[in-house]
Amino acid sequence: MGQALALGRRGLGRTWPNPAVGCVIVRDGRVIARARTTDGGRPHAETAALAQCDPRGATAYVTLEPCAHVGETPACAAELARAGVARVVIGTGDPDPRTSGRGIAMLREAGVEVETACREAEARADLAGFLTRVTKGRPRVTLKLAASLDGRIATASGESRWITAAPARQLVHAWRARSDAVLVGGGTARADDPSLTVRGWHHDRQPVRVVFSRMLDLPHPSALSTTISQAPLWLCHGPDAPDEVRSLWAGAGATLIETAVTGGQLDPGPALQALGRAGLTSVFCEGGGSLAAALLDADLVDELICFTAGLAIGAEGTPMLGAMGISRLADAPCFALGESRPIGPDVLHRWTRS
Repeated sequence: MGQALALGRRGLGRTWPNPAVGCVIVRDGRVIARARTTDGGRPHAETAALAQCDPRGATAYVTLEPCAHVGETPACAAELARAGVARVVIGTGDPDPRTSGRGIAMLREAGVEVETACREAEARADLAGFLTRVTKGRPRVTLKLAASLDGRIATASGESRWITAAPARQLVHAWRARSDAVLVGGGTARADDPSLTVRGWHHDRQPVRVVFSRMLDLPHPSALSTTISQAPLWLCHGPDAPDEVRSLWAGAGATLIETAVTGGQLDPGPALQALGRAGLTSVFCEGGGSLAAALLDADLVDELICFTAGLAIGAEGTPMLGAMGISRLADAPCFALGESRPIGPDVLHRWTRS
């Protein structure tokens, strides 16, 4: 199962809308096949592994319950049974109503021995994006913040490059590569002109770039518009975005997603639900402060990654979070610390929703 988990992790950011599953087939103590879900989501890990071997009498280790529904490909549970696999060991169950428990039942009805919950905590952590989309209808959201030791992301003049050092920035690109999408707000797109692509790593599949911009008042041309052929660009906007601006971005190759506006701002809840319907399972949000505050205020952040640099900017600098209207500590969103370690000269803290 450890090998299957490692294989599945190689598919993170590459298999959406399907989960990044790993499968290892063993017979007589020897691995005879190993595979992960292929880029784009098909073939599934089980199908790819079965194609490598004669699995009769073997044990298949699969990180997620094999699917029980027939789509563009046959049900993996049926394929495992048909191929003569004697035993299937599963990391965690699949909450998708089309499969939930049915994959296990299908295997057992065919006479296949089934063991469940093998290293389940690890499997659920690796598949958290897929599980979140199935159970909540939205992708899992990781919010990344990088700030000075006094919580500032830019000086009073707007200078922000670079608060953190190269090792932290390189790690951010690794997280981008493991995510289905990278998200920023319109203010960040206007101020920083980011490309939001993965750089510094050998990576042949770029994440979707997503920008929340109510009016689509984004610079054009820009680093985002000139790289659409290299990486998809999705723009979430409000119903009042001008038709001429919509046409401009659609003509450049961007995908436009109209979503609800609340209090004069794009509502992040419906926007994330739209991203979930479009197939995204994990979103890596890189700000800015207003979008970060809106996500936190709406309880939409599943993991918080904070880089702290050893410099002080002062109260006149830009705070890393926008206004949240919190007057009581009891109303503040709380997170549990999962990891803390140095990254070059900076410090990394990883928090999960408590």
